[in-house]
Amino acid sequence: MHHNLARLWIALLAVSTTLVHCKTASQDVSALNVMYTSLNSPSQLSGWKSSGGDPCGDSWERIKCSGSSVTEINLSDLGLTGSMGYQLSSLTSVTYFDLSNNNLKGDIPYQLPPNARYIDLSKNGFTGGVPYSISQMSDLNHLNLGHNRLNNQLGDMFKKLTKLKQLDLSFNSMSGNLPQSLKSLSSLKKLHLENNQFSGSVNVLANLPLEELNVENNKFTGWFPEELKDINSLETGGNSWSTGPAPPPPPGTPPIKHSEKKKNEKSVVSGVAIAGIAFGVLAIIIIVIALSKKRSSLRSSLPSSHFMDEEKNSQRRSFTPLASQELSKDSGADVSKEYKGFKSLDSTSIDIKTLQKAPSIDVRSSISDCVQSFNDIEFANRLNARRSTSIRCIPFSLAELQTVTANFASGRLLGEGSIGRVYRAKYADGKVLAVKKINSSLFHGGPPEEFSQIVSNIWKLHHPNIAELVGYCSEQEHMLIYDYFRNGSLHDFLHLSDDFSKPLTWNTRIRIALGTARAVEYLHEICSPSLVHKNIKSSNILLDTDLNPRLSDYGLASFYQRTSQNLGAGYNAPECTKPSAYTLKSDVYSFGVVMLELLTGRMPLDSSKPKPEQCLVRWATPQLHDINALEKMVDPALRGLYPPKSLFRFADIVALCVQSEPEYRPSVSEVVQALVRLVQRSSMKMREELEAYGRIDDYDDSSIV
Repeated sequence: MHHNLARLWIALLAVSTTLVHCKTASQDVSALNVMYTSLNSPSQLSGWKSSGGDPCGDSWERIKCSGSSVTEINLSDLGLTGSMGYQLSSLTSVTYFDLSNNNLKGDIPYQLPPNARYIDLSKNGFTGGVPYSISQMSDLNHLNLGHNRLNNQLGDMFKKLTKLKQLDLSFNSMSGNLPQSLKSLSSLKKLHLENNQFSGSVNVLANLPLEELNVENNKFTGWFPEELKDINSLETGGNSWSTGPAPPPPPGTPPIKHSEKKKNEKSVVSGVAIAGIAFGVLAIIIIVIALSKKRSSLRSSLPSSHFMDEEKNSQRRSFTPLASQELSKDSGADVSKEYKGFKSLDSTSIDIKTLQKAPSIDVRSSISDCVQSFNDIEFANRLNARRSTSIRCIPFSLAELQTVTANFASGRLLGEGSIGRVYRAKYADGKVLAVKKINSSLFHGGPPEEFSQIVSNIWKLHHPNIAELVGYCSEQEHMLIYDYFRNGSLHDFLHLSDDFSKPLTWNTRIRIALGTARAVEYLHEICSPSLVHKNIKSSNILLDTDLNPRLSDYGLASFYQRTSQNLGAGYNAPECTKPSAYTLKSDVYSFGVVMLELLTGRMPLDSSKPKPEQCLVRWATPQLHDINALEKMVDPALRGLYPPKSLFRFADIVALCVQSEPEYRPSVSEVVQALVRLVQRSSMKMREELEAYGRIDDYDDSSIV
């Protein structure tokens, strides 16, 4: 009896010890399990497991904890391969995250530990760009992504990163202009951008409290800001800086914020020097007064000569983009007059009436000048104007657009939607744009400045998966001008071609779904305030030359509310009986219908099908969890070439999105995470298959996402 009690006591003691010992939070354990597998289960990480375990209690290699939470992950210099996994967003207590100096490849995961303060992923082989989830990491103070192969443009994602002190993007292949939100980095001390392909000016950095700046070996142009020239550690070589005196800033430009160091230096100026300066200023004042009297007499004999010179300078331009960067290059013009009607250097608001009244700005550029001047350099400048730190939205004249669309001929019609028609605009040198002509009836009763505000709001939006605005026209008609995508829309690919002429592979379909979800996530969760699209459908998802998705028609919700047409028939959520009823979750439903199109190859509404199959959601939803039925639903154009597990997981995401009750639908960020996990699994499966066949050299992560 006593013997049995003793054994029971020992057993209970063992269980209690185990309960105390196994303390790591389950979400942290799961995230590290996925990371270990994604890193190809490296032997150098002793104690790590692919499932279960206790990282904190068992002291996994290179892990630090506080209580039951993982707080530090330092896996630098271990020769690791593979990727970091797709559950990093679960590591909510991690503040230190270092995987530098390894052999990691592919895109940086879209989600990183959300509350990290220190992130170092330098000296790896990462491609793609800086993930947009960085924009929400308000506690971040150190970010090092240098010495990788990043090759995208730098997104406008720094507005909330006011605690960031060090940023290193050096030795990559990043391009484009520096985003405006960099000016929000009010704590930034060290910035390294050297050895990239950044272009445009660096004016956005002018008022930052930098102590160390390296922008060597890029393609920067313009004048290097005076405010930055006194930085202790400064490297600027290998760029195409302008020489000579810089032009004066336009009216409304905020004053230069001098550093404390400069103020201290000024405070030690000797009394003798001050006296000398005072005498010098007095002499200059006397000279200026004398010159002004002489200038007055000359002005009376040469009336309006200044404005005549301005008009000549205006005529010399081949076209007149309303842009500070372009205007500053016109050395003969009085810059202060050129900026008449502009609020400030960095404002993106558009006062069309003021612009049209400005004496030196000809909004209606001559047609011949516009068309003939569109050589490659000029065209690139015009389309890339949005990436400048100071360029404003480009106005197109009605006469010009009539010329390049053959007077909006029916043969140039690309499509017709609920708020207007889209035409193809072709220039003499072969360049092509898309012109959206908005129905004039939608402006009746609205405020006169409404279109100006809409243009201004859309112009501010930048994301790799949206079709960005190129310009506008407000003469008699209201038009928006976008890039033209020769591959057309997702609707065209899925429904207007046979099974073999334009096949979309399964991986391409997942990539299109993920890219579109990221675009919607940008509108919903990155933009402030959130933007409800209200018209997500396959015809509004354009495909670029690499079949990457570009979501269009965003920012036009106010027009949708006035139309009597049924927005996106077949895409509308059940609660959307009228346009004003749309919500963020309504967009998620519409996106779920697009995913159904990618899965089945069917249109949302198709009267040619038998009656039970005419409504895609109604027909497909009951079968999404039936494996046998699901395989029969798959688009025949895929010819059976898809991984079954990937198909089932994709169907699970669709089922969540198209639920009839909005509160049960996931947020779009949850959809993005689910699709990222799906892509990661597909990537790992493909890798395993290629390894089995000895063809791992053919594997390329970047082709999947």
